Amino acid sequence: MYPHGGETATTVRVRGITDMLCGSRRPGHFEGVATIVTKLLNLVCPDRAFFGEKDFQQLAVIRRMVEDLCMGVRIVGVPTVREADGLARSSRNQYLDEDARRRAPTLAAALADCRERLEAGERDFAGLEARGWARLADAGFEPDYFEIRGPALQVPSAEMTEFRVLAAAFLGKARLLDNVPVPEPRP
Repeated sequence: MYPHGGETATTVRVRGITDMLCGSRRPGHFEGVATIVTKLLNLVCPDRAFFGEKDFQQLAVIRRMVEDLCMGVRIVGVPTVREADGLARSSRNQYLDEDARRRAPTLAAALADCRERLEAGERDFAGLEARGWARLADAGFEPDYFEIRGPALQVPSAEMTEFRVLAAAFLGKARLLDNVPVPEPRP
């Protein structure tokens, strides 16, 4: 990907949105994602590109980058696929031992509980985030973050009607990511 070496290569940095959530824990990660995706889109020149909603921050970064750079591609979010117990499907799930796999659906349940409370009109964002964090910790997770954001990852306000609840947490050797939209999409 880098014919002249990675250390002197041109990179793409999407400001602001990459400095929160996963980006605050993994400096430079989204710069790499944005650069590689830009190269891919420039080489292939698709009309549409599909990215999963499970890594919602990555999807938001790519959408912002495409908009900011006036790239002629439509970015389509693909809904998260879940196991029967609610756990988001991920290659990371292979790192869960039997006990961790049994506890893993708590992540989806905590997100769903927060969504239900937001849909019911609750707007104590800090309280809802603390509740989600505590639920994960009580189930043996090591939470990285549990946050409520606007649909474009902006800081939420009481006037908003759409949100995204996002969480990342370690469970054993696996770092699990998940999120849910608010309100829940209806078929």
